[in-house]
Amino acid sequence: KYTKFSIFYYWINSMDHQTPIYNRSETVTIPSGKENMTATVSYDHIIVPLKSTSSTGTYYCEVRWSDVKKKGNGVFVLAKGTGYIETSHGWEILITLTVVLAALSITATALLLWKRK
Repeated sequence: KYTKFSIFYYWINSMDHQTPIYNRSETVTIPSGKENMTATVSYDHIIVPLKSTSSTGTYYCEVRWSDVKKKGNGVFVLAKGTGYIETSHGWEILITLTVVLAALSITATALLLWKRK
């Protein structure tokens, strides 16, 4: 009963729209003496690069037998068009503030010395 099954890969986007990626049917043979025992079989699936930022969503694998469905927890993937961009400008702000304060300090010192004479 459980030797024939299908494997489905799909993703669900933020609008809860399900998009199939790949599926295949499998038939496994049970070795003699292993009947009525739990078995684990691994199947590889090659992930191709995402086509666009609209590929963001949760990706699932599901296995279906004639009367049973088992679905994984899913993996959330956030697709970005430009990759990671550092948004902090901390060093630039610090250097600019230091230069402005130094210029004001020099100007104030020059004015004090000029007024003193």
